[in-house]
Parts: sequence; C-alpha cells; structure tokens
Amino acid sequence: MAQPNYLLLYVDSPAQSAAFYSWLLDRQPVESSPTFALFVLDSGVKLGLWSKHTVEPAAAVTGGGGELGFPVENHDVVRALYKAWCDKGLPILQPPTELDFGYTFVALDPDGHRLRVFALNME
Repeated sequence: MAQPNYLLLYVDSPAQSAAFYSWLLDRQPVESSPTFALFVLDSGVKLGLWSKHTVEPAAAVTGGGGELGFPVENHDVVRALYKAWCDKGLPILQPPTELDFGYTFVALDPDGHRLRVFALNME
C-alpha cells in the first residue's frame, strides 16, 4: 500500500510562501511556478505550496486547520528557534510552554498555518 509522504498547504502566494519556507527550511524549492512550489526534505517528505486560488477542487479551509511539526533535540533548541523566529517577525500563537508531551511553541506562517517546534519529554 502507498504511504503518504507529500504535504500540501494552500497558500495565497506560492512565491511569497516559497521565500518564507526557503528561509525556514534552509533550502530552495525544487520546483516553482506562479501557482505552485515544491520542497523535498532530507527525510524524503515533499512539501507543496499550492495557490488557494487555483487548487482543484477549491479548498474550504486554507490555513490554521492543522500543524507542521518540527521535532528538535532539547529545550535549548526550542528556545533558540523561538528567539530566531521572533527576531524574524513570525506571529507567535503560543510561547515556549511545557505540555504533557514536551516543551513547545507555536508560530504562524504567512497564511496562518501553524508551525509547532517541540522537544519530546524522554522518560
């Protein structure tokens, strides 16, 4: 059976979102057009940014309905990324917080998609 390895986010401007994710992921898209941009991550997962104005069928929800998770090694990395993302001006939905699964914060991309950085509690 096929295994999912492709995430699509519906965005207002693929060019603007590609510039944002190029900075966030420290890589350039492997494909870019006026309506779509594609990143291939080291894990093999693909992240597509599709214009919400041209996606077929039209999307009912275009931002904030899910999260991209960024697991990191420890609390110090969470704090360092929080500072870097604040310095970059990303809107912060949740500052660094200890939750039952670990230490985390949540920021938003330009289209309101949630970006959760977390370090799992190791028991």
